[in-house]
Amino acid sequence: MSSTAEKYSKRGVRTSYISTVIGISLVLFMIGLVLGGVLGLDNLQRKAKESLKGDLFFKPELNEADIKQIEQELKTWDQFVEVYFVSPDRAIEEFSGSGEKTDEILAIFEGENPLPPTVSFRPKAEHANKAGMEKIKTELLAAYPGEIDEVNYDKESVESVNLGFSQFVFLFLAVALLLIIVAVAMINNTIRLALYSKRFTIKTMQLVGATSSFIRRPFLLQSILQGAVSALIGIALLMTLFYALNNVFDSYEISYSLETFLLLVSSLMIIGIIITFVSTWFALNKYLRMQLDDLY
Repeated sequence: MSSTAEKYSKRGVRTSYISTVIGISLVLFMIGLVLGGVLGLDNLQRKAKESLKGDLFFKPELNEADIKQIEQELKTWDQFVEVYFVSPDRAIEEFSGSGEKTDEILAIFEGENPLPPTVSFRPKAEHANKAGMEKIKTELLAAYPGEIDEVNYDKESVESVNLGFSQFVFLFLAVALLLIIVAVAMINNTIRLALYSKRFTIKTMQLVGATSSFIRRPFLLQSILQGAVSALIGIALLMTLFYALNNVFDSYEISYSLETFLLLVSSLMIIGIIITFVSTWFALNKYLRMQLDDLY
C-alpha cells in the first residue's frame, strides 16, 4: 500500500515539474517572439540605414584617374560600408533606367554623355543619421577642398529611415515590457502552485531542525534548472517558428547575425533563470514563515 502511495506521489511530483516547465517555456516563447521582433527590427534598421547612398561630385578639371585615386583613399575611412566609382556610362544607365531612354538622352545631347564621373558611398549605420551625414559631408569637403565640388545625399530619406524605425522600436519595447510583467506574474503563480504541494515537506524539514538556507538550497537549484530547461524549450519553439515562417514566406527571410542570435538566446536564458529563482525564493519564504496551522 505504501509503495503504491509512494509511486503516485513521485508521479505527481514529476507531473507538477513537467507542467511547471511547460508553462514557463510557453511564457518565455512569447517573450522571445517580442525580443526576436525587436532584434530583427534592429537588424532590418541597420540594413536600411546602410542602404542609404551619397554621391560625390568633383571639379570639372579632375580626370577619372584622379577620381579613382580618391575612391581608393575613401575606402580606408571607417565611416563607410562601401565606396565605389560610378562611370558616366553607369551613371546614365542608373539615371534613365532603360536602354531606350538612355539612347533618347544621348540623342538630345548629340551623342555626348552629360553626366560626369562620380563616387558613391554607403555610410555605416551609426553614421546614417542627420548629424552623422552632415559630419561626413564636412570631413569630405575639408579633406578634398580642391577636388570635391559637392556632396549630395537625400536628407528626407535619412530622416524618414531614422524616425520610422524609432517609432517601431519604442512600440516593440513597450509590448516587451508589458509582456515581461505579465510573464513574471504567471511564472510566479505557477511556481507558487508547484510549491504549495510541498508545503508540508518544507514545514517538516523546518520542525526537525533544518535551517532555512538548507531547506532553500535544493528548491533554488531546481528553480535554476527549471529556468534553464524552460528557456531551451522556448528557444527551440522560437527557432522552429522562424524556420517555418522562412519556408512559408519566400519573399521575406527572418535572419540574425551570430551576435544577435547569441544575445536573444542568452537573454531568454537569463530571464528564465532569474524569474524562476526569484519567484521560488519569495514563495519559499512565505511557507517558511507560516505557522503549521496556516498550512491547512
